[in-house]
Amino acid sequence: MSSTVIASPREKYTRKKSTRGNFELYTWVFMRISGVVLVVLIFGHLFVNLMLGKGVHAIDFAFVGGKWSNPLWQVWDLLMLWLAMLHGNNGVRTIINDYVAKDLPRLWLKIVLYAVTAVVVVLGTLVILTFSPCPTGAAADLLPSFCTA
Repeated sequence: MSSTVIASPREKYTRKKSTRGNFELYTWVFMRISGVVLVVLIFGHLFVNLMLGKGVHAIDFAFVGGKWSNPLWQVWDLLMLWLAMLHGNNGVRTIINDYVAKDLPRLWLKIVLYAVTAVVVVLGTLVILTFSPCPTGAAADLLPSFCTA
């Protein structure tokens, strides 16, 4: 039987060196900052898409083509995509850490989470950056007004 040594109450507390970094602190701060930025990006997105012009009925290929021909809206939508995916990924990672007790299932769930996040971010980024508002062979009435048919 081993006996545990309890320090005297008058002994000065000495902190043991921790090998853990501040990763969880940084992710906590990221969640707060990205949440605020996402609220601004999303409400700006909704305002431009739904309140200006004819509302939801005006959203079609030409609307998106006209919007994404402007680099401002490409960056806006890229930021919204990246922040939303990273914010959601971090939230789900925290839930996995909190509720999955066994190491192996936790590892596999995180691998799937990171893979799905990477695929969505890469494909979404490719769509936004390689989108052509004036595709060849498209019907002229579906194209934005700046495209010459």
